[in-house]
Amino acid sequence: MLAGATPEPISPERWQALRARARWIAALDGEREGRLQALASRFLHEKTITPVGDLSLDEDRRALLAALCCLPLLEFGAEGLHGWSQLIVYPDAFRVNRSHVDAAGVLHEWDDELSGESWEHGPLILSWADIQADLDEPDAGFCVAVHEMAHKLDALDGVLDGTPPLPRAWQTQWARDFQHAYDAFAAEVDRGRETAIDAYAAEAPEEFFAVCSEYHFSDPRTLQAQMPAVAAHLARLYGPSPFGAEK
Repeated sequence: MLAGATPEPISPERWQALRARARWIAALDGEREGRLQALASRFLHEKTITPVGDLSLDEDRRALLAALCCLPLLEFGAEGLHGWSQLIVYPDAFRVNRSHVDAAGVLHEWDDELSGESWEHGPLILSWADIQADLDEPDAGFCVAVHEMAHKLDALDGVLDGTPPLPRAWQTQWARDFQHAYDAFAAEVDRGRETAIDAYAAEAPEEFFAVCSEYHFSDPRTLQAQMPAVAAHLARLYGPSPFGAEK
């Protein structure tokens, strides 16, 4: 697409098919749905979507992926698409090799099975099977596309720390409230207590932000009940949850 060119809009017929498949889209009010449609059109023009293996992605599937990835940008805007160019889609969860050298100098290696990954200066990676599972249970607390896009927003200021670029006063309040909530949540997980929010949020501040972002879109009432200050910040960042009034 040439600089300054207007992206070709997603056809009304295709958009209606997306609404039928994704309750997150169908639950938006008219103004925000129009905003999402414009963002998804821009995503399709700016990003290369690459299927892996025998996965086939037709235009409908590509438009669906674009719309889901743009949900966290409804208030933030197209600036959230900066800094990367490719979406890679695996048929199923994928394995990655991890390594870590501990304080004693010992190298530890292991494999992780992932539903998504976001490289700080590289592609966004998703599992198509997990996307489908999220769509089948949209109010279960999970949305891998939102999770990985939250990491992309987080990385825009050059530091992956659970805080996206915000005005200074808001950033200060955000950092204080998120750190307090993260420390309390991680302490609960460390004690082995069952938590209403997915325990993976205790892995690191950036994962806490990404997991809570999933809950904002897919189970906002649980997030509000467990972490009201975090829920308020995310409602300000993302706008009201599509499910805020219906679940």
